[in-house]
Amino acid sequence: MVVRKRKKSSRQYGTHGWGANKHRNSGMRGGYGNAGTGKKSDNKKPSIWATDYFGKHGFVSRQKKDVISITLRDVEDKIPNWLAGKKIQQDGGALVIDLEKMGYTKLLSTGKVTKKIKITIPEASAGCQEKIKAAGGELVVAQ
Repeated sequence: MVVRKRKKSSRQYGTHGWGANKHRNSGMRGGYGNAGTGKKSDNKKPSIWATDYFGKHGFVSRQKKDVISITLRDVEDKIPNWLAGKKIQQDGGALVIDLEKMGYTKLLSTGKVTKKIKITIPEASAGCQEKIKAAGGELVVAQ
């Protein structure tokens, strides 16, 4: 037996707040989710507007290896502590520093070299070589 039932929309015409074209899935509110939040001037603005909720931020680095760098200035500053902790040795008049054993992967040329040093590191900038040779030292790039 076929049940004949009136449509819900025809029963709700004329009630307060219902309307002819309202209450479709999500059409009157602009979409699902946060669509349409805070668009009316008399409503309170949502708290997510104050954050970086919308849009894209930053970038993804394509660098494959982790570079742990140290400058010549930092090396000069840390020499007394390294000597006290016996992390570096003195060979004749030169200080022998193995930065690779200490966990550094690159030497940068910021700063001055005042002591005669022999440094071993996997990677170094071009300015480091010149500054260390000018001070009478040696740079060994071990790969």
